[in-house]
Amino acid sequence: MKVKNRIILAMDLRDINQAKTVIEQVSDYINTIKIGYPLVLSQGLSCFSQIKQDFSLQIIADFKVADIPKTNQKITQVTLDAGADAIIVHGIVGDDSARACQQVAEQAGKEIFLLTEMSHPGSKLFIAPVSDEIARMGIELGIKNYVAPSTRLNRLEKIREVVGKDSFIISPGVGTQGGDPRETLKFADAIIVGRSIYAAPDPEEAILEILTSIN
Repeated sequence: MKVKNRIILAMDLRDINQAKTVIEQVSDYINTIKIGYPLVLSQGLSCFSQIKQDFSLQIIADFKVADIPKTNQKITQVTLDAGADAIIVHGIVGDDSARACQQVAEQAGKEIFLLTEMSHPGSKLFIAPVSDEIARMGIELGIKNYVAPSTRLNRLEKIREVVGKDSFIISPGVGTQGGDPRETLKFADAIIVGRSIYAAPDPEEAILEILTSIN
């Protein structure tokens, strides 16, 4: 997946019209958007096709899929059929569950992102201690795309070491959660930015400030 300007917009507004208003203001600077549960549960899976039709963006479904293999398979299938280009999958539930998503995506000609570690403080309790093992599992499965936190650069750097330079890492937590865009991009291939853009008084100005900081 090629990400324009190395920025992915995380869209967690719940109203499709408000979301489209923000996307319109920043669409010249991005080609990829991450959509999670807030928008999908409010507006339905059709929000994928609506946004793709209006803006021709790549969509990563941030569903953090974490169930048994058969259920993971069904979730991934429905999500990709609805128009998502990729889906984020929890690695902590094990290789069989991750592989189930991987197989569906490969058959559809689409992608998965393996979540190694999350950006919030609570992630340090249970996920962070095994995130290196999750990353190694991903390599063994042949997964190319990963999610790792910008809020803990030492962990991001370590995960980069584990997955290698040829893997693609996207990093959440930039902006409101405290992650620095320029520092994050020393180890990640793209940053994920949400509230700092969509909740800003002027989303275009906000994204231009980020672009200036990383360039």
